[in-house]
Amino acid sequence: MKVFSLALASVLLLALWTETQGKSFRISYTTCCYPKMFIRKAILTSCIKSYRETSPSCTYRAMLIELQSGKKFCVDPKEAWFQKYLQRQKQTSSRL
Repeated sequence: MKVFSLALASVLLLALWTETQGKSFRISYTTCCYPKMFIRKAILTSCIKSYRETSPSCTYRAMLIELQSGKKFCVDPKEAWFQKYLQRQKQTSSRL
């Protein structure tokens, strides 16, 4: 009976562990950008709410842009318009 209880407890712990690992995998999966997700045209800077770099574990280097409306887009960080936006952000923050 003790062996059965120990086996049951082990299975339950394993199930809980795999569930938490699955959630973290899905979170990292959704924060990566893939070729068809990138937009090429410039976004109005007044529409940008926030931005952040994708995880280093992602295949493609990208910036995740969130608009004021809540929509999210992937942008190549080397895009000229985005580089200008970053420069303006740095100038604004250095004035504060």
